Amino acid sequence: MSCAHTPIDEDARLRALSEFDVVAAAPDPALTHVVELAAQLLDAPTAFISFVERDRQVFHAKLGLDLNETDRDVAFCSRTILQDDVLVVLDATHDPRFRDNPLVTGAPFVRFYAGAPLRTEDGHTIGTLCLAGPEPRTAFTDRDRRVLTSLARLVLDRLELRRSTIAQRATQSRFEHIAGTSPDGIICADASGRITFWNDAAERIFGHVANEVLGRSIDLIVPERMLSGHEGSLRQLADGAPGSLIGRTVELFGRHRQGGEFPIELSLSTWREGDASAFGAIVRDVSDRHAVERQLFRLAHHDVLTGLLNRSVLHGQLTASLAQALPTAVLMLDLDGFKDVNDGHGHAVGDAVLRQTAERVKACVGSDAVAARLGGDEFAVIFPDMGDPLIAIVTAEAILAAMSEPFPVGGQLLRLSASVGVALSPAHSDEAEDLLICADAALYQAKADGRGRYRLFTPDLREAAQRERICRDGLRNAVERGEFELHYQPQVQLSDGALLGAEALIRWRHPDHGLIGPAAFLTTLETGQHAAEVGDWVLRTACAQAEVWRRNGVPDFRIGVNLFGAQFARGDLTETVSRALIETGLPGANLELEITENIILRHDEVLVGALRDLRRLSVGVAFDDYGTGYASLSLLKRFPLTRLKIDRSFVQNLCEDPQDAAIVRAILKLSRSFGLEVIAEGVETEEQRRRLIAKGCETAQGYLFGRPMPALEFAERFGLGGEGAAKPAIAGRRGSR
Repeated sequence: MSCAHTPIDEDARLRALSEFDVVAAAPDPALTHVVELAAQLLDAPTAFISFVERDRQVFHAKLGLDLNETDRDVAFCSRTILQDDVLVVLDATHDPRFRDNPLVTGAPFVRFYAGAPLRTEDGHTIGTLCLAGPEPRTAFTDRDRRVLTSLARLVLDRLELRRSTIAQRATQSRFEHIAGTSPDGIICADASGRITFWNDAAERIFGHVANEVLGRSIDLIVPERMLSGHEGSLRQLADGAPGSLIGRTVELFGRHRQGGEFPIELSLSTWREGDASAFGAIVRDVSDRHAVERQLFRLAHHDVLTGLLNRSVLHGQLTASLAQALPTAVLMLDLDGFKDVNDGHGHAVGDAVLRQTAERVKACVGSDAVAARLGGDEFAVIFPDMGDPLIAIVTAEAILAAMSEPFPVGGQLLRLSASVGVALSPAHSDEAEDLLICADAALYQAKADGRGRYRLFTPDLREAAQRERICRDGLRNAVERGEFELHYQPQVQLSDGALLGAEALIRWRHPDHGLIGPAAFLTTLETGQHAAEVGDWVLRTACAQAEVWRRNGVPDFRIGVNLFGAQFARGDLTETVSRALIETGLPGANLELEITENIILRHDEVLVGALRDLRRLSVGVAFDDYGTGYASLSLLKRFPLTRLKIDRSFVQNLCEDPQDAAIVRAILKLSRSFGLEVIAEGVETEEQRRRLIAKGCETAQGYLFGRPMPALEFAERFGLGGEGAAKPAIAGRRGSR
């Protein structure tokens, strides 16, 4: 916004300034009050009145500013006095006039500035009323300009009191005009505490209109129970002594006209009117803010869906109970079959079930217990000062009974069950985190034993939990240090043993225990936080190696890669595979992704779309371990499969067990009906090879053709010209081995 400039007669301006005799004088309390009003009304951390001399700027009344003066050539106010209107700088670092100013680049680091010139009635600009702050603003409204301009007039009026009592009346009139536009209540009182001014905002806050309160004691805004302390403070202010509230913003309770109490924020100022003291109060109703704070507190401490406490609060309560050496019981609860409810009926129904679960838990455990939702369908209850396992078991049985009752949701009855793990302190642990781990281990055992039951923690579960924890810690280090490697098991043509491809299999090169097979860590890895990250590394590494071998003599070489469920759950499998193919140069037809029945059942809907997209890239899809689970024929129809893998358990007894032989024969016939390839796993003997050929199986893998082996050994065995491919880092990390 452009502002008009007024020519300045510098000598006349300085003479006018000297007539006020304010440069060396102590700040007028009334001007200090106006500065405080400016800061409050316009929400600024710093406000001040400055007078501009020939070579310097002197700060007279100020709030939030440690400086007493500055050179005139760096003063923002030296520009303000040249203008007719308010000078506003929303962000000084972006303003070419000020961005190199030492007050911007150094303390007090001014970013926002708004200054109104103090121009006397005879046209001389002697100084400014200013706001400043270290944070930029996005706007300074026309209303803000009007308020600041009005306050500047108030400053001038107060200055004129040094020469004229007429200016005193003008000051009061203008103050009332400014206060009338304030969203905060502004109340003034005389030395005896009688109200002399009451603005519209005060009427909205306290319910009293101005003509009801003028002349009455300011105590009418204070609850009766607090009057004695308030009157004492007011008498001190009336005697001219500095009060404890002056210059500070405090919160206390106000009293409404109808008698109710509510929280207010109060700022008090005092000044002299002649020989007597006067007071100003800025009041803000903070009821809404307190409501928001209560809501934020609740959100920070409670689960939004169920209203129960959250994990962090439960942990704190448990820690406090154990710190007092109180015997404490912990019950951990998990719903059985909740995922089926969520998947089959939708999340709204699932949320309703969780809310009912919370109510049933609270009804079972009573008011002395602390119940919390840990996340998902997992809940926990702690019983401070209760270490009797029999009582804990009775409570667990009550919870199981409650959860076995149907859940009525939307006109239907849903039937679920629950599993409960129980741990006790001090018997099982006296550390909060460890006790929760014990309860979780017992819960896991209850689920493993068939669900719908409770289990009390036992030492053998601790050992299992510790093994699990050690394994998880080790896997985390393995990811950081790049300790994983791939071995490759050849896949061959049964008729002549010709190499067709390989399956990539992960191994862990542990720094202390050497090479570890997947049976020892794969389940833990698949359920951990690094599953998708490691799965992506396997994919990239296998594709890079296959492309090397494809170029070195086997152009149709096909690499099989096992996928983790976490790679599907993340939702970007198509993009991940496409990126790996592009980066390594491997054609899509030379990659085969292997999925298990477990992955299909967990990620059904997400999986179908992703696999169809990948088939468009010619990527093969193999159903691993077919025939060992509950997979129905409908899965072969719905999923875009290209190959079935006959599980090694059927091949192992192919020659001795007629039933296994029949299963192999049935899978081969089924695959031909669906137009799918077949590969047999676990072929170890010539007799198994001969039988498979006789039944029409054309490809296989197993120890008869080669164990899983490192890339270099694989290349040497099949004449592929060396290892060739570099080992990519996991998620861009460099291995430290």
